[in-house]
Amino acid sequence: MQKNQFLSIFFIILLIALIASCEKDEQEVPTLEEKIGQMLLVGFRGTELDASNHIISDLEDYNLGGVILYEKDGPSQSRPRNIESTGQVHQLVLDLKTHSREKLFVAIDQEGGVVDRLKATYGFPETVSAQYLGELNNEDSTRNRAAVLASTLQSMGINVNFAPVVDLNVNPESPAIGALGRSFSANPDTVVFHAGIFIDEHQKRGILNCCKHFPGHGSATADSHLGLTDVTQTWSEIELEPYRQLIDAGKCPMVMSAHVFNQNLDTAYPATLSHEILTGILRGQLGFNGVIVSDAMEMKAITEQYGQEEAIGLAINAGCDILVFSNNISEYNPDVVPDVVSIILELVDKGKISEQRIDQSYERIMLLKSNI
Repeated sequence: MQKNQFLSIFFIILLIALIASCEKDEQEVPTLEEKIGQMLLVGFRGTELDASNHIISDLEDYNLGGVILYEKDGPSQSRPRNIESTGQVHQLVLDLKTHSREKLFVAIDQEGGVVDRLKATYGFPETVSAQYLGELNNEDSTRNRAAVLASTLQSMGINVNFAPVVDLNVNPESPAIGALGRSFSANPDTVVFHAGIFIDEHQKRGILNCCKHFPGHGSATADSHLGLTDVTQTWSEIELEPYRQLIDAGKCPMVMSAHVFNQNLDTAYPATLSHEILTGILRGQLGFNGVIVSDAMEMKAITEQYGQEEAIGLAINAGCDILVFSNNISEYNPDVVPDVVSIILELVDKGKISEQRIDQSYERIMLLKSNI
């Protein structure tokens, strides 16, 4: 073969390779709708997947970023919702991941104590509350309990735990926190110590933790599930301390916002909808660069004050990267994913949310997913 012929063939092959590479890159660039899908984490009904379950199309057609599992169905007050045995949960999680186009966040609220989705009655290990561990204040006990809990999640394929609670037990009668034994302590150092151990044991097993509820729910006298929760008169800056220390230690890959209103921090909006609190304080003052997750957007602290479109727009512009729709509070909506994706697309089209803002969240989410 002559040299000129060889060079011609070489350049043709190189050109074909470049064209194929460009086509591949073009195919792999996510659409705006696909990026928005990654910003949603939703609940669904079913202990197993069949072709009629909407969660399959949510995953396949809308690029849904995450799901959350529950033991009890809230709207119908019945069991089971997603959990009835160890083998069943393991298979359900496998099937969910099979239908996902990207790595899937499979989340659960497995704090221990009252907030215990994987109950002993279904064959899972027994758990204890954060308050029990904080009062015992024994490093080995907390580590052993956390190791068993995290190992259970790992064996099920669950990769996100919406725990630990790092709210300070300022008000032991607080209906959503203190009264349920969900706080380790009123002392921030005790909270940081035990929450840090809890997180360490999850990190060893490749499970992401979400510290909650920012900027602090422990002083509240009301429950944000049920309505407006104003902590203006009860909250103090010390409630930021667990976040400050855990973020500095690299132990908060995710932070969940609280639906609490604090006029001293934002005169207009509750934390989940507040740019001043989520972007100004959490990202600006505390230097958090991970993923911000909303508490369930159907909680009455939000729905009684704001329409769905307004709340979604405010939450994203405030700094929320993932919006949680538990689908497990008042009504069940099988169309929650297409409905919310449509709302966000319309908000972008109207210029109320920028594509750059969507890109920021998408990039944070995908970076975090590279660790699971």
